[in-house]
Amino acid sequence: MIVSRTGLSKFKESLTKKIFFGQEPSAELIAILLVYFVQGVLGLARLAVSFFLKDELGLSPAEVSALLGIVALPWMIKPLFGFVSDGLPIFGYRRRPYLVLSGFLGALSWVALATIVHSPWAATLTIALGSLSVAVSDVIVDSLVVERARSESVSGAGSLQALCWGASAVGGLVTAYLSGWLLSQFDTRTVFAITAFFPLIVSAVAWWIAESPVIERSDWSIVRTQLGQLKQAITQKSIWMPTAFLFLWQATPTAESAFFYFSTNELGFEPEFLGRVRLVTSIAALVGIWIYQRFLKSVPFRVICGWSIVASSALGMTMLLLVTHANRAIGIDDRWFSLGDSLVLTMMGQIAFMPVLVLAARLCPLGVEATLFALLMSVVNLAGLVSYEFGAVLTHWLGINETNFDKLWLLVLITNLSTLLPLIFLGWLPGADEELQTVSEAQSFSSLELPDLVSELVPPRRREAIVEKPVD
Repeated sequence: MIVSRTGLSKFKESLTKKIFFGQEPSAELIAILLVYFVQGVLGLARLAVSFFLKDELGLSPAEVSALLGIVALPWMIKPLFGFVSDGLPIFGYRRRPYLVLSGFLGALSWVALATIVHSPWAATLTIALGSLSVAVSDVIVDSLVVERARSESVSGAGSLQALCWGASAVGGLVTAYLSGWLLSQFDTRTVFAITAFFPLIVSAVAWWIAESPVIERSDWSIVRTQLGQLKQAITQKSIWMPTAFLFLWQATPTAESAFFYFSTNELGFEPEFLGRVRLVTSIAALVGIWIYQRFLKSVPFRVICGWSIVASSALGMTMLLLVTHANRAIGIDDRWFSLGDSLVLTMMGQIAFMPVLVLAARLCPLGVEATLFALLMSVVNLAGLVSYEFGAVLTHWLGINETNFDKLWLLVLITNLSTLLPLIFLGWLPGADEELQTVSEAQSFSSLELPDLVSELVPPRRREAIVEKPVD
């Protein structure tokens, strides 16, 4: 019996270290990971949405790019969801009820797509509703992750974020190939109906969140507390300068929609093969997370971002070989070239994005973690909207449509070269010493008790900034 218990203890310790990156497994952690897992699983309908917009609704590449920007709007107002969650509890709870509601809202949106949507405007509204569902659940679990990440040691920083994004990547991996295979067997609306089941998992696991009822306080007190904390946080250069850099980095135009049309209409890639491509990119995302967690989490943020920008731009230029068919001249099949290109670019993108999550989580002060983290992430998402809309304008300006891809090479060239522009502002990111200082600043800011913070910020007398250290 002693040996058995010892063996079980060692197995649990090994599981905690290797699978959970040192995080103690609990019902709440499993619930958090399942929400992220569902976010990845929802990629099951990603290809179906693309083919639905292209084939059933007859939208052009520029129109699809513009639509994708619009449906991302809920991610732009994530701070509002965080503000509501932090300040307006439902039956005394700030997290569980919002997760339950988001799950039902997501299921409703997919059912609507499967049954009653027949126009571009209805599709835009319904897809945006599904986007709203995921955005709300994302705000909630992000706040839970931030609460847990605050107690991590500096050496263990990023482990929880890596675990959560790993769960999302696994969800994408599980459904990646199925997303294309299902389209080869069923129509898009059947895929939407199948997808409608998964948001309900979020509603179910919400009850596993370990949450105590909040002490009732007046609404004005809550609002003043949050506004005061947010004011103190966002006026620090150590927060807004890195955030501005991330916006510039992510706002450069994208050729994604035009390239999808090129892949299906020009190269003849079927849904089943595109499912394989998604499988490869899901594996690449997991590899990127593992590489960051294993080798790069101690590398300064500025160094990782700088080299990632250069490498991604250079590797992105390889798309020129595909759009000009030069890969055929050197004996590389279109499909093999596309698989390899997607693998490398996705892995690099995941490595570059991990430190964004780590730094954002460590900056969030106690009490408004959902709001501030959502604010930081919404800036990145707003940049994504700008990226899609810029891409739509360029696609239309170059005359690229469902059948004309003569200037796609120029679009690829412009989008890749534009990603190098943020290098000018690389100094806005913290270096090695500044990262440690930033964490210290956030922790000292977070240590203030909420009632004390209100009393300091609301009266006429002005409290000096706790720390105002320039990034560089």
